[in-house]
Amino acid sequence: MDIEVKLDTIAGVHRAYNLPGPTHPLITMLNFSNGSLKMCGKLENHVLNFYKILLVTRRGGKIRYGQGYYDFDEGSMLFAAPNQLVGSTGNYVDNEGYSLLVHPDFLLGYPLARKIKQLGFFSYAANEALHLSEQEKSTIVSIYDIIRNELTSRIDDFSHEVIIAQIELLLSYAKRFYKRQFLTRKVIVNDLLERVEDLLENHFNEKNVLLQGIPTVQFIADKLNYTPNYLSDMLRSLTGLNAQQHIHLKLIEKSKELLTTTDKAISEVAFQLGFEHPQSFTRLFKIKTKMSPLEFRLQFNQN
Repeated sequence: MDIEVKLDTIAGVHRAYNLPGPTHPLITMLNFSNGSLKMCGKLENHVLNFYKILLVTRRGGKIRYGQGYYDFDEGSMLFAAPNQLVGSTGNYVDNEGYSLLVHPDFLLGYPLARKIKQLGFFSYAANEALHLSEQEKSTIVSIYDIIRNELTSRIDDFSHEVIIAQIELLLSYAKRFYKRQFLTRKVIVNDLLERVEDLLENHFNEKNVLLQGIPTVQFIADKLNYTPNYLSDMLRSLTGLNAQQHIHLKLIEKSKELLTTTDKAISEVAFQLGFEHPQSFTRLFKIKTKMSPLEFRLQFNQN
């Protein structure tokens, strides 16, 4: 049985890998090429108190992420936020690449401390990793090289600022490359849009929709085997709307249908759509259409 441990300090990570102490207490870069990185004992499944930005330049074996495993392609990146379960099914044998670990305290005092929390790909699942082209991989490797050189050279008054700038650049490229990944997989994304539409249509056609309530992004994501953030980002790349906005669109579409084809009271329409309180339905409808459900019904009847 694998032992799960929490590694709270950068120094603790180095001890777990039998490495010399880190050059900086809040950031490190681990090189796991040629089987050179091996954990002590069986501390293979671990929770880090850091941001982890993993770059695999050559694949081999599997790496654990959450409750699943991921077979990395060459030139892949995976991002993990603090307190996520990560690890390996073995040592990093036959894998080559780098693992950049950044303690949140390293970012304090910089805008990046806030911006990094808004990046959805830090909560993507392992099977939603970023796959790099050769040119993209070369770009990312060059940034890793700069950060590694800063960490292994004599640290001075400018080192912190330079490293922060490189991490920001690294994450900006990651956003760009994920956008490219969504676009190059447009067939998958188009199919996804149809599946989301079918799920929502079937949900609102169910007789017990009131018991199920309004579908959430998590509900849709689970049905499609995506994380909520990845689902929203893929939909946004295609339509400009995230998953929550697609749910609201379907809600308004179905409500307009009920308001114009039945004589049900506004409260009945709200309950049929899964709203627990009619006021919540009226509020959403007014935000989306600039008129109340009753005003919409009366306007339609006048036409």
